[in-house]
Amino acid sequence: MIFVMDQQYEVSEGANMCGAPVDLSFKHISSLADAWTEEHSSGLRPLKRNSEKKYLSCSLRLNNNNISDLHDLQKTVSHFLAEPSQIAWLDLSFNKISHIDQVLCELRDLRVLYLHGNSIFILSEVDRLGVLPHLHTITLHGNVIETNKAYRNRVISALPRLKTMDFSAVTRQERVMAKIWHHSNNRSRSSKENLQ
Repeated sequence: MIFVMDQQYEVSEGANMCGAPVDLSFKHISSLADAWTEEHSSGLRPLKRNSEKKYLSCSLRLNNNNISDLHDLQKTVSHFLAEPSQIAWLDLSFNKISHIDQVLCELRDLRVLYLHGNSIFILSEVDRLGVLPHLHTITLHGNVIETNKAYRNRVISALPRLKTMDFSAVTRQERVMAKIWHHSNNRSRSSKENLQ
């Protein structure tokens, strides 16, 4: 509990562990299992570890590697983080990821997800991330899906809690346009189904 100007605030244990990210970027990692033997790159802010030598952080950087498969993501997060269920920030940018894997949906506390600079080509896979209750920031630019005319509308429609997409604020007008796009898209889809 802390007091600021006579106001009382609860401080959760998790708030103390959200230090600097565990940095495994630029390590030439091809599979997530390979990451388990890597050492975190120390930055300006040193990371604390618990008695099991796991990092007291809620952020993980795996960017600028050669990762194509996220199959072992949960094991990797558990290997490095003291509280893996509290991962809030994940950077998978500039890898070789071609699909938005269901395993990302298991990271229920995720707030920030960087997937830019990959090879994701199925726009509808973004819909999977809609189950993440706290996701407010995502990057997907630099993927094949960005060339789809409906790209921004589809992502904003699928992720209604987004505040930032591709390092750009999501405006109120974009939310309205995404809703209109969603309704017209669903209407035309159901019309086609009725004709069949």
